[in-house]
Amino acid sequence: MTFKALLDAWAAQENPALTSETYAVRMTTADAARVHALAELFEGVDEERIITDLLRAALDELQAAIPYQAGSKVIREDEFGDPVYEDRGLTPRFLELARGYKESLEKS
Repeated sequence: MTFKALLDAWAAQENPALTSETYAVRMTTADAARVHALAELFEGVDEERIITDLLRAALDELQAAIPYQAGSKVIREDEFGDPVYEDRGLTPRFLELARGYKESLEKS
């Protein structure tokens, strides 16, 4: 989710499904002040929702920033017929771990 999409969702007061897990975080006073300011700007959107959505956007951006490392195995061809090699970097393992944790969290 992009930060622009967050602003639109907050304005529309859309509510995504949440896990039953809770996580305690401590943040700097400057960051906490900005979270409170956002909650005031977007009436009806509480601080927890803002923190949750910001974390989701940051995780999306972080995942996209993990560098691709070409492996030796060709997994397909692109639209120009050039080989596309498997990713042997961190992305496949990250996605595998995230899927496993998601399944586990959905069962609880």
